[in-house]
Amino acid sequence: MKRRALLQAGSVVLTLGAAHLARGATIMTVRVWPAAEYSRVTIESDAALSAKQIFVPSPPRLAVDIEGIALNPALKELVAKVKADDPNIAGIRVGQFTPTIVRLVVDLKHPIRPQVFSLAPVAAYQHRLVFDLYPVDEVDPLEGLIAERLKDAAPKPAAAASKAPADPLEALIAQHTQRPASAPAVAASAIAPKTGATRADSTGATGQNGTKPATAPDAAPTTERLIIVALDPGHGGEDPGAIGPAGTKEKDVVLKLAHLLRERINNTTVNGSAMRAYLTRDADFFVPLGTRVQKARRVQADLFVSLHADAFFTPDPQGASVFALSQGGASSSAARWMAAKENKADLIGGLNVKAKDATVQRALLDMSTTAQINDSLKLGSNLLGEIKRVGKLHKPKVEQASFAVLKAPDIPSVLVEAAFISNPKEESKLNSEDYQNQLADALMRGILAYFAKNPPLARNRSL
Repeated sequence: MKRRALLQAGSVVLTLGAAHLARGATIMTVRVWPAAEYSRVTIESDAALSAKQIFVPSPPRLAVDIEGIALNPALKELVAKVKADDPNIAGIRVGQFTPTIVRLVVDLKHPIRPQVFSLAPVAAYQHRLVFDLYPVDEVDPLEGLIAERLKDAAPKPAAAASKAPADPLEALIAQHTQRPASAPAVAASAIAPKTGATRADSTGATGQNGTKPATAPDAAPTTERLIIVALDPGHGGEDPGAIGPAGTKEKDVVLKLAHLLRERINNTTVNGSAMRAYLTRDADFFVPLGTRVQKARRVQADLFVSLHADAFFTPDPQGASVFALSQGGASSSAARWMAAKENKADLIGGLNVKAKDATVQRALLDMSTTAQINDSLKLGSNLLGEIKRVGKLHKPKVEQASFAVLKAPDIPSVLVEAAFISNPKEESKLNSEDYQNQLADALMRGILAYFAKNPPLARNRSL
């Protein structure tokens, strides 16, 4: 009898223990990060969560069962956090599915490739359960740049046809210029270099005065060399970067700087060739370091400029710095420390290390070439020379270290620390519209100075 009572008591204890464990995790906060490339949903808790997901294709929705928690006000906030303009998420529903399971249903605007993973505590974050929702039909960024160029290129009625362009980008542009007969065609001259002469086509096109344009008999037909500069605003999304004494977030100021520089690049030509800026992120969302490199290579960028705002433990350091990749050791202890700090972005932002492309990303980061580094040093020197005209320099020469984001083997790449956000005076400058414009102008001049001495080479990489 006594033994039976003890067994019953033990059973009660076990039951209570299971219930306690089921509700042991406390939801701290929930976040939604919308972007065209992917939308992220994050549930942060004080203990690790276990989840199982089911994707239903029609209508597209993702059901996630989260074990070990009860529905609470923090989870209910997810419903209101979804905005109408979210490119991927139509809405979120949450409910207590069983006494120990909360079911979360993400209604989607189109089919997605979901990634659901957990992140261990790091920096200011506790345990995180992350849902990354990638559209099945990805937008080709290269085609987006070309579409911008075609939109800006005004059609000319008396345009002359040209031979097939040598630049693969222009080959793709040519494909896009082919329209049905009912639609207005983009003239070939819209993407041709701006020269004083007009070339006649094989059918004997004439100029406005009725005469054939004068052309050199042996002149080779030319096409515009579309110059692409990849701008990489550091951090983003769940990774705020450094935070200044007044609360300024690095991710916000560098994104603003990137937008200003993009405007200048898109309105500039180099020897008659149009320039286009491509942003690795154009909004507040997280991009893994390896993905930033891949993006630049995907659009066949001619340059890669990563934008950051420096920080230190004390408010004293000040001035801008420019870094290039090093195949060996860092050029200084400060450069080594800076590289280590920036390379931790994946841990803070939340990289899914189980993703199938993670191995590819890591392999890419191990590649580098001497030629790339030499060109990067030239670019960095040009940028430093212009930056010092508008503000102080922290280092008078280009520093080198093993920054993961600079390891594109075929693209000159630099990392610019615009100022020390940890310095109150420089934090104020970074928030100043005047200084932001001055810095954007300086970076633009530095890029043009580099191209003046190092003209872009013909592309030989396949699309």
